[in-house]
Amino acid sequence: MLGDAKTRWERVQLAYWYGGGAYELEMTSGCALWHHHGKPVVPLRWVLVRDPVGKQKPRAFLCTDQQASPQDILAWFVRRWSMEVTFEETRRHLGGETQRQWVETQRQWVETQRQWSDKAILRTTPCLLGLFSLVTLMAQQLHTRHQPTPTSTAWYEKTLPTFCDSLASVRMVPWRHTGFSMSHSKTDMFIIPRPLFDRLTVALAYTA
Repeated sequence: MLGDAKTRWERVQLAYWYGGGAYELEMTSGCALWHHHGKPVVPLRWVLVRDPVGKQKPRAFLCTDQQASPQDILAWFVRRWSMEVTFEETRRHLGGETQRQWVETQRQWVETQRQWSDKAILRTTPCLLGLFSLVTLMAQQLHTRHQPTPTSTAWYEKTLPTFCDSLASVRMVPWRHTGFSMSHSKTDMFIIPRPLFDRLTVALAYTA
């Protein structure tokens, strides 16, 4: 299809293509059958895209929903970046660690939550994703009142806050309550100096 001069290409503009801004591509699509040795034949729709300026390699996308439009298939592919980031941040910061487990019925390794019960696994993932959403919404409200300063290192400079920064901002709200002080009439009086307390609070918010 790429080398055939008779292939008809349609120009489309995709937003956030590979994490960037709007990008213009040429696209063609059709229906076919996917055949794998020892397995049933699967009808699918294929979408082939190429870069008119040659910066991106040609790519093919397959979808088992033959009624889906090529534009929808490409939009679903682009959407995976935000979804993958959500799962990765949930796993890294909210305790959603997984372990590889061999499933004999499927004859393959799969990733599952670290619980013994299947019901516990089914409960944990939705709860962690819901917690991720709550932290994001609460951080958004905090950031509308106070512009956050994302933490940065010499090898990783950030201009926008990540989920780690958002989680730390939400954690520090209850930790900065005046209940930590010795006297409600003198909220600046701490058992330890306030600068040290603030540094410990920030450090704990990012590591807890």
